[in-house]
Amino acid sequence: MGRVTERRKVVRIRDGVVSSRPDTLVTEEPLEIRLNGKPLAITMRTPGDDFALAVGFLVSEGVLATASDLRNVVYCAGATADGSNTYNVVDVQTAPGVRIPDITLERNVYTTSSCGLCGKASLDAVRTTTRHPIADSPPLRVGPELLAGLPDRLRASQRVFDRTGGLHAAALFDEAGELLDVREDVGRHNAVDKLVGRALQGGDLPLSRTVLMVSGRASFELAQKAVMAGIPMLAAVSAPSSLAVDLAAETGLTLVGFLRGSSMNVYAGEDRIVLRTAAVQG
Repeated sequence: MGRVTERRKVVRIRDGVVSSRPDTLVTEEPLEIRLNGKPLAITMRTPGDDFALAVGFLVSEGVLATASDLRNVVYCAGATADGSNTYNVVDVQTAPGVRIPDITLERNVYTTSSCGLCGKASLDAVRTTTRHPIADSPPLRVGPELLAGLPDRLRASQRVFDRTGGLHAAALFDEAGELLDVREDVGRHNAVDKLVGRALQGGDLPLSRTVLMVSGRASFELAQKAVMAGIPMLAAVSAPSSLAVDLAAETGLTLVGFLRGSSMNVYAGEDRIVLRTAAVQG
């Protein structure tokens, strides 16, 4: 999509030499998500995969769990005062009979780390709301060597990052380390929503045999999105938050942080990591 990047003039200074040149920037625009015609949320995102983003967001909110819950997703015509379509407003229509949780535009619910709930209340809400509890049977098992290769494979798949340097990425890998899907966005949570939304649209939820790899840190929100999609393992190149670790321990999610080269920290669910006994030290 042409709106993924934009060109801007920049003054470049290198070793005291000043020059003017165009620079490629990642596009950031608001997306309003409506649910059955009613405004629900606004997120800042990189245009592209907007339908998947909205659908994945509603998986995280506990509205959608399977493809049969979704009736349709459309851009809203007449989104501006003059009646033109900005392609920045989408309406998600649920199938008849789908129960809508009590969610509001203020999002005073469990789904974000800034929602007004914290600690045990947030953990209980995710654990009791997900319709895809983590239940990989037989358990997903991967080795540290496989995990160590995922950041480079994720980075190699970031096509827009190469041109802008300004995008987060999220990717799904199978237990053999094969790349299943990758999405980029200015918001790491949006990148994950795009992955999950595409999976629901394809009838692939729960994602019970996959590893979710993210390019930044592992926040509570990203751990929550993994749990809501039934993903058993979340790996990040940076640090997790304390609440993300608590949620992982509460729900059975394997959480790996600081995944850089051959080094990594496993914060929860280490039983899914195939370790050589001699390498494990107290």
